[in-house]
Amino acid sequence: MITVKGPVDHVVIVGAGLAGLAAALHLLGAGRRVTVVEREAAPGGRAGLLESGGFRIDTGPTVLTMPDLVEEAFAAVGERTSDRLELIRLDPAYRARFADGSQLDVHTDGAAMEAAVEQFAGSRQAVGYRRLRIWLERLYRVQMRRFIDANFDSPLQLAHPDLVRLAALGGFGRLDARIGRFVSDERLRRVFSFQALYAGVPPARALAAYAVIAYMDTVAGVYFPRGGMHALPRGMADAAADAGASFRYGRSVTRLERSGDRVTAVVTDQERIPCDAVVLTPDLPISYRLLGRAPHRPLPLRHSPSAVILHAGTDRTWPDLAHHTISFGAAWKSTFHELTRTGELMSDPSLLITRPTATDPSLAPPGKHLHYVLAPCPNTEVGPGVREWHELGPRYRDELLAELERREMPGLGAAIEEEGLVTPVDWTAQGHAAGTPFSVAHTFPQTGPFRPRNLVRGTVNAVLAGCGTTPGVGVPTVLISGKLAAERITGPRFTRAAPHPAPGGTSA
Repeated sequence: MITVKGPVDHVVIVGAGLAGLAAALHLLGAGRRVTVVEREAAPGGRAGLLESGGFRIDTGPTVLTMPDLVEEAFAAVGERTSDRLELIRLDPAYRARFADGSQLDVHTDGAAMEAAVEQFAGSRQAVGYRRLRIWLERLYRVQMRRFIDANFDSPLQLAHPDLVRLAALGGFGRLDARIGRFVSDERLRRVFSFQALYAGVPPARALAAYAVIAYMDTVAGVYFPRGGMHALPRGMADAAADAGASFRYGRSVTRLERSGDRVTAVVTDQERIPCDAVVLTPDLPISYRLLGRAPHRPLPLRHSPSAVILHAGTDRTWPDLAHHTISFGAAWKSTFHELTRTGELMSDPSLLITRPTATDPSLAPPGKHLHYVLAPCPNTEVGPGVREWHELGPRYRDELLAELERREMPGLGAAIEEEGLVTPVDWTAQGHAAGTPFSVAHTFPQTGPFRPRNLVRGTVNAVLAGCGTTPGVGVPTVLISGKLAAERITGPRFTRAAPHPAPGGTSA
């Protein structure tokens, strides 16, 4: 593995999001001096916090899986997750509701889920689920250490017996077709393939290997930190500070000073910070601009779909909603076609509705409730541009409210006391390419060794971390990206992720 050459005693990390904080903890554990520069007034990055009217609103991801990766980051500085956080295991992990009126609680316990599937779709589908679960576990074991939790210097590193094992498991077939070999009920196929949207690829075109995301969601377990998702970066930042990291909040990086091919200092709008190495966690265009170069690629990068998010603090709730509810529209294939090909808003939307106050009522004033609605939408390269969204956003908000009131949440509009709407306009303003927080899509030419590398030619002591680089999009992979960035500086001294994450925390 290629590592940063020369002195690496003092590392400056640009960005206090999950990737930067993971890198900080692993670097501190290796004895490095660490300074973290963050433009906002608090840690979190995408996993931020908005406080309004007594509501504590997570502005970023709401789904936490693979808590062993969180444990690994804390362990680097001699701590345990439980020293800083209470992680609550959600049961059900999701509630899936379908256009025909049926619903399925998705349990991560195998026996409970098999029983639920049998009641929902019959004994044959339950047997298929059992086989699917075994396949997902095997897929995860083959992929995690070799293809996800790994730094790549060359595509030749794929030439390993695990690649043969992955092929034998059908990992290079199509996701939807492979899931269909185990469960034929279309509703079940959706439950185990919708995760491909996280990767920016429709299930019909995604590699079956991406079912590893379904493993994380439906087998390894879904968790929620008491105090909200922002409690995770806050706890990581506190652990890093106690281990000796210096945090500079409210400071924007304006440029990198260089001497030849080395970065010698990070310059902010307030100070100059000398460094031996730098970890850059902003979205790729910002990092490349700071470095003064973008790697040449034979084809332009393709980006994942974006999302519109409605935050609603309400004076009531709807008991049929679980902590996470997936509300599927009747359409499916056409939805992905609109999001990734024609650039249209979903004509029959599938929505993720999160009700965090179902697990932690302290996130809202007494008697109040908090709801987060995520509606996938085209990114600004494929669909409406930023100018169009200025006018489109309020109109689409009204359409979403009408759809939610028709489905799960009658009377929602009248119940809202505090509200926030996030559209591609906001993602663009935050520096996210193509107006999407989900960064570069996981097409085959943008996965593994073909994804933008965390080392950029022409600079010998700068490393990238975050969802745009190795290994990719999502909370677990972003945490791994921080660790992989640290390894580029310290060498591979870290324990790899466990093949079977042990569930922890309390249950909800």
